[in-house]
Amino acid sequence: MPYNKSVKKNVLALAVLVLIGSIAGTAAGQKKQSAKDLPPQFRKWLEEEVVYIISAKERDVFLQLESDRERNIFIDAFWKQRDPNPATEENESKTEHYKRIEYANLWFGRDVPGAGWRTDMGRIYIILGQPKQEEKYENDYSLRPTIVWFYDGMSEYGLPGSFTLMFYKKDINAQYKLYSPVADGPWNLMVHYSGDQADIESAYKSLINISTTVAQASISLIPGETQFNLTPSLASEILIRQRIPSAPLEKVKDDYAEKLLRYKDLIEVDYSANYIQSNALIDVFQDSQGLAFVHYVIEPQRLTFEENDSRFRADVLINGKVSDQKGRTIYQFDRTFPLRLDQAQLNRVRPLPVSFQDLFPLVPGKYKVNILWKNSVSKEFTSLEADLLIPTRDAFAMSQPIVSYRTDRESKYRGMNKSFLLGNVQYVPTPHGVFLPGDTMNVFFQIRNPPEELRANGRIEYTIFKNALPIATRTRTFRDAVNGTDFIEEFPLTGYGIANYLLQISVLGADGKERVGAKLPFGITSIPNLPRPWVVSMPLPPADDPVIRHALGKQYFQLGDIAQARPLLESAHRSNPGSAVYGLDYAQLLYSLKEYAEVRSIARAFMSDDRKYDFLQLLGDSSRGLGEYGEAVTFYKDYLAHFGTNIIVLNDVGECYVRLGNIPEALIAYERSLDLDPKQENIRALVKSLREKK
Repeated sequence: MPYNKSVKKNVLALAVLVLIGSIAGTAAGQKKQSAKDLPPQFRKWLEEEVVYIISAKERDVFLQLESDRERNIFIDAFWKQRDPNPATEENESKTEHYKRIEYANLWFGRDVPGAGWRTDMGRIYIILGQPKQEEKYENDYSLRPTIVWFYDGMSEYGLPGSFTLMFYKKDINAQYKLYSPVADGPWNLMVHYSGDQADIESAYKSLINISTTVAQASISLIPGETQFNLTPSLASEILIRQRIPSAPLEKVKDDYAEKLLRYKDLIEVDYSANYIQSNALIDVFQDSQGLAFVHYVIEPQRLTFEENDSRFRADVLINGKVSDQKGRTIYQFDRTFPLRLDQAQLNRVRPLPVSFQDLFPLVPGKYKVNILWKNSVSKEFTSLEADLLIPTRDAFAMSQPIVSYRTDRESKYRGMNKSFLLGNVQYVPTPHGVFLPGDTMNVFFQIRNPPEELRANGRIEYTIFKNALPIATRTRTFRDAVNGTDFIEEFPLTGYGIANYLLQISVLGADGKERVGAKLPFGITSIPNLPRPWVVSMPLPPADDPVIRHALGKQYFQLGDIAQARPLLESAHRSNPGSAVYGLDYAQLLYSLKEYAEVRSIARAFMSDDRKYDFLQLLGDSSRGLGEYGEAVTFYKDYLAHFGTNIIVLNDVGECYVRLGNIPEALIAYERSLDLDPKQENIRALVKSLREKK
């Protein structure tokens, strides 16, 4: 079973720091409403202004937003996603869209009961813009009023190189209707045609005597399309029913919408419309001691620098969150990457992508990992989400392989904890798996604790497929593994040709049956001088460092595994007793074990400076646990003076005063708590009882 159970790449283009969840409202905890329930201005925006250019995902997310603030942020993000030139103040796409709506309402709504944008001509004009050429047939008594629009040069939107659209009126008082060769037929374009409607050839011949252009478009809207027996064009039907409606979305990465929904309550407003695309990779490997480290890569679409006196600055912040299957937060971390470049350095890296690579330790279990990447200079962000399985140290498991276009066997970080420094080899992985024809593809994976029969008689089979056909195979045994667990394989790609490929790795027993395996798609590109990213990465301390022990101990504590957590948190604290972070986390574990005296002993070491505020509530709780209620009240009051009102602490103060027999002070504390939350029925009943006793 691979360590990395499933990974979702986040690739979008905006800048929004907003949510983490699926687009489905139920998954994100959002209740979807109907468009008719929206405030008028937002209903108009959704159902009139962007009705033809909004994706189903974007619409679904918009209907799950709960406030006007969120909707305005979404609209800002919606247009930023479509901005062809974000560096300019004007959003040319938005400007052009509203010009098209204005034109449609002015010219296509004159003789119809509704607004021009609702008509077929208005809809097509808003989606595709002005045609390259127009021909009108409105005064021929043998032909129904017909208008032909000619388009070309729109292949970038998934449309044919050139195509024709035709509109006609069934009667003089009707509005122009978009013609379909399949649904309408050439006979509907003629006023006096009385032939058999099943005889398309006869209708076509009659129509061609009136207009060759109209006749040809009546069968196919795509010039040059071969039509046998004058069969109405199915490709034309697909064009008008599917390809034209989807054209506005051809260049839009609407994943930003679900990120907006996921993160809207978690990030600063400044980021909320600035989500950018990225490539991402995440994988899990064990070190020589059997500790699991999560290695990840985030390659944002762009990295914006701020200039100041010929110096260029970007401040990248990475926030990570690991949750278990119950939704509990098991681990959180922050990493900062302050980047400072001069003009020469900027010129060297400006043409290149940038790859942020990092790692963190994680104890065995099944988790959801959410990582936010933020550039505080530009207020841009991207994200990575993954489901991870971290096996126990003694479990038989295969890691998800990584592919790398470069390795460094003489890394200056050898022997340290660094992202994708595996064994003594530094790998530079490629999230998108794209190589040049002359590259060597390096593959790395681990197999932990294989059964003895597999280790003795098993084999590892590598097969490369092209178009589902095997084109290369090689076999290795467990004797080829480095340190008995690490498998490294090199594949020179010279001669493979430009194409998409699949590498299949199968771990086979003596009977030839697969025990574990993995599949890796990769490609060889024709792009000359494929730019490789410059890597930004910082090492972590060794596995026996207090930083690592503390992180693992806190994870075990959050999982409720006190036996595993205690020696790790205690060791970190003993190694650095001056660290308030280590002291606080160890003290909280001791409090959970009711070792109140030891909690106070640890906390008192931090009472001489501002670090004491982090310990005041814990000191109050511990003193209360020891029955020293007067001292507990002192700590609680110091806490309230610094942090302000807190219902839990106020109720604890009330309890301490009751224990001390000071009913008036207890009532003051409880009544302040009820002012904050009047629904505390147990406290209300207690106050009533205390008043009666008083």
